[in-house]
Amino acid sequence: MFKLFTKSFWDVVARLILRNKIAIILGILLATGLLATQWKYMRFTYTEANLLPDDHEVNIKYNNFLDIFGEEGNLIVLGVKDTTLFTVEKLNEWNKLSESFKNIDEIETVVSISDLQKLIKDTKNEKFTLEPFIKDSITSIEQIDLLQEELFEKYPFYDNFLFNKNTKTVRTAIYMNKEIVNTAARKDFVFDNLIPKIAAFEKETNLDVRVSGMPYIRTLNAQNIVDEIGTFIGLALLVTSLIFFLFFRSFRATFIALIVVCFGVMWTFGIIGLLKYEITVLTALIPPLIIVIGIPNCIFLINKYQLEVKLHGNKVRSLQRVITKVGNATLMTNVTTASGFATFILTESQLLKEFGIVASLSILAIFMLCLLIIPIIYTFLPYPKDRHLEHLNKKWIGGFVDWVERMVKQKRITIYITSVVLLTLSIIGIFQIKISGSLIEDMSKKSGFFQDIRFFEKEFNGIMPLEILVDTKRKKGVMKLSTLKRMDQLEEVILETPELSKPISVVSLVKYSKQAYYNGNPKYYQLPTSQENSFIMSYAKNSSSDVDLLKNFVDSTGQYARITTFMKDIGTDKMERIEENLQTKIDKVFPAENFDITMTGKALVFQKGTKYLVKNLAISLSLAILLIALFMAYMFRSFRMIIVSLIPNLLPLLITAGLMGYLGVPIKPSTILVFSIAFGISVDDTIHFLAKYRQELIANHWKIKKSVYAALRETGVSMFYTSIVLFFGFLVFTFSSFGGTVALGALVSATLLFAMLSNLLLLPSLLLSLERSIANKEVLKEPAINIIPEDNDEDENLNLSEE
Repeated sequence: MFKLFTKSFWDVVARLILRNKIAIILGILLATGLLATQWKYMRFTYTEANLLPDDHEVNIKYNNFLDIFGEEGNLIVLGVKDTTLFTVEKLNEWNKLSESFKNIDEIETVVSISDLQKLIKDTKNEKFTLEPFIKDSITSIEQIDLLQEELFEKYPFYDNFLFNKNTKTVRTAIYMNKEIVNTAARKDFVFDNLIPKIAAFEKETNLDVRVSGMPYIRTLNAQNIVDEIGTFIGLALLVTSLIFFLFFRSFRATFIALIVVCFGVMWTFGIIGLLKYEITVLTALIPPLIIVIGIPNCIFLINKYQLEVKLHGNKVRSLQRVITKVGNATLMTNVTTASGFATFILTESQLLKEFGIVASLSILAIFMLCLLIIPIIYTFLPYPKDRHLEHLNKKWIGGFVDWVERMVKQKRITIYITSVVLLTLSIIGIFQIKISGSLIEDMSKKSGFFQDIRFFEKEFNGIMPLEILVDTKRKKGVMKLSTLKRMDQLEEVILETPELSKPISVVSLVKYSKQAYYNGNPKYYQLPTSQENSFIMSYAKNSSSDVDLLKNFVDSTGQYARITTFMKDIGTDKMERIEENLQTKIDKVFPAENFDITMTGKALVFQKGTKYLVKNLAISLSLAILLIALFMAYMFRSFRMIIVSLIPNLLPLLITAGLMGYLGVPIKPSTILVFSIAFGISVDDTIHFLAKYRQELIANHWKIKKSVYAALRETGVSMFYTSIVLFFGFLVFTFSSFGGTVALGALVSATLLFAMLSNLLLLPSLLLSLERSIANKEVLKEPAINIIPEDNDEDENLNLSEE
């Protein structure tokens, strides 16, 4: 009954499409126009991808820190490592450059060498005052020598903040306004002010200025994403259309396919705008992905049309069969592909949810566009010429299918042994996979800003902020000497950790105050004793508000303090060990009943987010397998067929995971996508093959071998065509400057290649070896969905005129 309904449904669809072609084309153009009006709502992300749910404990702690101290990722640093900087002219120019940023609205504070101040003891008034190291401009080399001696030798408070005394590297700290650091104004400042000013300075002084800091990195990284969208779309169109042309040798067919996928790309952008989603490094992949997935749809539909025309020469009948026969199969394969992406919707990561929603909707949209546009365009075109049909008789494709058939017939044991060996090696490789929680690992290694990150890591031990929030649980608890001593003990552990920079906190300021109390003697740069503390604090209280340096380190109530350090770009394993060491010291030094200590910061949040995503990978992949298994069960009504169909699709995933282990490709947000995407796409070949196999079983009166080889010959060519398009289509992503995108493209390409060979060699071999247990009428019951309708020689007299 359902089979009859399916057949009649697709007959109705064919009539509707071919009889209402003008109305449908106008409808597509109208829908495209409406979606185009949504493009204006597309916006590029101005924040890091938050991989954790909003209510996750790590996010709650981070947001709590932001509520107390504000945005911590607002620092841009400029650095110069050049001995010629310490000349009168160049040092004045450097100070002038730093000064030029102070009057810009987007900037909150600028701290450079010219802004550094000595804390001076005023004995007469019993208070501290501030005195600049450089009072006006520098006029002599003697001033510079004195400045270096004071900064590098006498005032450890500033060491490793604005200079590295060992390498003589100097930097300027520019703090952006916290209110606009995550908005479009950040981009305007970087491109309209920061970069032009630095370029002019470099030209004037012939000095190489290094630039880094989270606002700067994020801006240039986001711009790289924007630039790559156009490149990827262009490359995907070029590669897939070139392969398409090589297969079909027809400019007309190639042009039709390009029209379809271009509409698909426009609809994808419209969906992103309509849903008001930001374009992230993941959603930026969807438009070229739609091209890569859309072209195989075009191959199936156009190939079927040309086959039908060659068979009987009736255009009306050919187009009707394209819709009724291939339309159903293409719908099923697109649904399974969309299901692979849709599983991400069920994760709790907003980033993955948005990717899953846009990708699955776009895949269903490209299917609909293919089914509507291709048959309608062909109704207006003349019959294909003989040269357009020559590709149907290509001997080399036939040779490839013959080789596959020969392997299945004669080398089945070899296929099984190879599969078992690959499986064993893959499992060994899987245990070598590492997890990466690096914020910068996927960034372009060739870009200038990436080289600058490495520069600051080497000179100042990192730029990724790691914050430790100290809650004393009572007002003014921070400035108690016992609290300061506990914080100092924790800072000693940070100083002993090579991957972390020198910490900055109220402890350093109190040490500096003691040094100032003893007239700037550097040997007194230490915490005061109980007796000294009362004298020094009385001086601090009498000081003017200009000397109130506490506001950056202690909140207004005196209950909370922060210890800020910067971290090198290290792997998740090292980060976890560092976190463990710090936590051990915290547990030992800070009694839980009196203190609440929280480790947070962007780098830590990202690392935790990556680990969270790994758990989501297992969930999304399991869901994808379950969904597709249920789909197979509904189609074939056979549990044994589900098992047989899943084996050749799970093996390529395991091989890819093993390769990741051997090649040192870590699990990270970008590579996590590989498995669900590849599984959703590769299972399409299995569906095509099994559907054709079942049809052949019925036609050949349940003769297994004859049916397997017939299905192999018929579906082998289309599997090869589509797999080649998908392989080279995903390979386009390896041209990215983002390491994660390169890994994604290479791994999906490799997985799909393994999947094609697995479906062509292992699947038929399993069917032949298990023929007695799976190929009988009881096991292979009437399918719920007849994917490939049986041939029907009745000519449908469709009225192609407009009604």
